[in-house]
Amino acid sequence: MSFFKENSSLSIRSNKVAQLSDNIDENIKMLQEHFCHTEDLMKKELLFNNQKCVILYLESMLKKELLQSSIIEPILEMQVGDIEKTVLSTEIEMTSIIPDAGKKLLDGSCVILLENDSHAYTASVGGIEARAIQEPNNERSIKSAHDGFIESFDSNLQLLRKRIKSPKLKVKFFTIGSLTNTKVGMVYLDDLANKELINEVERRLVSIELDHLYSTGELEELIEDSPYSPFPHILATERPDRAVSYITEGKITIIMDGDPRVMVVPITFFSFFQAPDDYNSRWFVGSFFRLMRVFSFIVTISLPAIYIAIVSFHSEVLPIGILYSIRVSLEYVPFPPFMEALAMQIILELLKEASIRLPSPIAQTIGIVGGLVIGTAVVDAHIVSNMMIVVIGFTAIASFVAPINEMGTSARLLGFPMIIAATLFGFFGIVLVFMFIFMHLSKLDSFGTPYFSPLAPFKKEDLKDSFIRLPIWKLNTRPTDAKPAYENQQGKTRAWKKK
Repeated sequence: MSFFKENSSLSIRSNKVAQLSDNIDENIKMLQEHFCHTEDLMKKELLFNNQKCVILYLESMLKKELLQSSIIEPILEMQVGDIEKTVLSTEIEMTSIIPDAGKKLLDGSCVILLENDSHAYTASVGGIEARAIQEPNNERSIKSAHDGFIESFDSNLQLLRKRIKSPKLKVKFFTIGSLTNTKVGMVYLDDLANKELINEVERRLVSIELDHLYSTGELEELIEDSPYSPFPHILATERPDRAVSYITEGKITIIMDGDPRVMVVPITFFSFFQAPDDYNSRWFVGSFFRLMRVFSFIVTISLPAIYIAIVSFHSEVLPIGILYSIRVSLEYVPFPPFMEALAMQIILELLKEASIRLPSPIAQTIGIVGGLVIGTAVVDAHIVSNMMIVVIGFTAIASFVAPINEMGTSARLLGFPMIIAATLFGFFGIVLVFMFIFMHLSKLDSFGTPYFSPLAPFKKEDLKDSFIRLPIWKLNTRPTDAKPAYENQQGKTRAWKKK
């Protein structure tokens, strides 16, 4: 019984919030204990108002030059006065709670303690160096802006505000992870975004309880609607121009500190085939390339399966000349087409993973060796037919056409069940799998928005900027998938034509 009483008293004491006292030495000791006596918690003792003044800071979280010029030197020069008016900092706060002071230290601030004062003064000094803003490697563009998001939360928010100079752009902050205390922010236009959507996104973020949060990929899994679906439900981008375009449609972006990818919700299937260059080219050029991307998605899923179905079941659909060429290439291959396709698809994924992990010069060598040497060798050894090499190569090219890499990866994964269905049932199996895919797409939701909109449900008005793009002067209304507060986005843009 005494053991349970002791444990209960310990839990009561642990729930009490540690407060600062008038004793500066005791306050220093409490802060050091709060950080488990870490050796990068530095202490600088000074005199201010003829009393002891101590500056605490984590040397790994701030710039020492700024600390010296904006905090230490003003205190040494003034010697007397009000500490809040003495130090040169844009953000000075006062607290009497140990955890709050500790959080400020972790954010890159310093803590100033004064003798006979039960408060701590936290002053922002400036964080660590961030990566320079540059164009993202995985979302390159020809005619669009060449800047991109980085790992700094403030820099990413600045890139958005630089493009949307409106007081209606609102940011809501959240802290997720009891150990990492990861800063997450919702960014949206307050008068445009749907209030129910805002509340739903906020509800999902607030309900997350976990120790650590490192990347947007983890956060995406925690808030998406259908985690078992092969299709991405949240669009993650490193391009500010893409994120801004969705904000002006009434959607919400989610920024996470420490990750260069910004998430956009809600999103539809056809958004993954749209690129910023579509709006910087002639409208029929942009529409052509969008249709090519959707066609490439279908090719990625079905081309190896169609080849297997023709060779195994439906050879009569080919002209005699092409059929004879295929039969000759298959004559000395000991494996069935299913094994050929499966092996080559796996080899393709291995080559892709190897080229990603290795340094650039070696990755290029691996690509040449894999594409030419291995491809030629397996054909000469009669392990794989020439036509299968052509089919798999064309499939690989088609899978890399999608502007968002996640959609191309999903298409390649869906190619495996399609191959199995074609091996068992031929064209009937391919049609059956496509039926299941389109049924699944029609069933999905992204934060209350139909994922396969504007086809399911059918919305005629939203077709003008989906898998095709009409001229800019025809896009008078916003897409309705995010249910914006108002749909009109432009007036008579070509009124001069009537004069």
